[in-house]
Amino acid sequence: MPRCEPLPPAVDTPVDEVVDRMRALDAALPPRDGVAVFNRVYLAVTREVDRYVDTGRFADPCAAITLDVRFARRYLDAVEAALDERRPPACWRPLLQFRRHPGVRPLQFALAGINAHIGHDLALAVVDACRALGCAPAELEDEFDAVGDLLVSLEERIREDLMPGPDLLQIADPLTHLLGSWSLERARDATWTAARTLWALRELPDVAEEFTARLDTAVGFAGRMLLTPLSRPARWG
Repeated sequence: MPRCEPLPPAVDTPVDEVVDRMRALDAALPPRDGVAVFNRVYLAVTREVDRYVDTGRFADPCAAITLDVRFARRYLDAVEAALDERRPPACWRPLLQFRRHPGVRPLQFALAGINAHIGHDLALAVVDACRALGCAPAELEDEFDAVGDLLVSLEERIREDLMPGPDLLQIADPLTHLLGSWSLERARDATWTAARTLWALRELPDVAEEFTARLDTAVGFAGRMLLTPLSRPARWG
């Protein structure tokens, strides 16, 4: 794969663009909106990517930026489509439809966002990045792993910020069972397989389109399950 030229210190990058879009979204949405819940933690992790770029912590910053930005844009484009009353991908529809449901807890909104973003967006972003860089997925595996590690930090941040205290999260609490039904590691593994499959299907556009549509639907179904209301409806502030 052709390597990119090193970036000069403190250069503006496309990561700055997606950070600005996330900030604007954060300012526009009510704090308890389900999309806002996910956006806040994703914004924090994307800022960390920006710091990694500025301090030269990526071996190939251009490849890392290419993947990360294409990944983030898929989320932002989906949300902006919904806000503009256009139809977003199926994987994002449950979160966008249930974002104000009073019986859904903040942790569920965040996990549904991660599910949509990893299960669908990341696979397509790998293919987008490969086309932009003129390489195969195997040549982006290091960058995929780096993004995956940042997503682990995203999940950890979500659990730290949104997990109920031990006195609230009892074994009988339905949220306990919900948390055990979804695995970030399994989602990452499935996404890497999906990305490699889509790349292998690039010469069969009809099959690739069908595979992408079915992936989108399946991830959306999982997201709908993650958003099963668990609490009594309460008034939103």
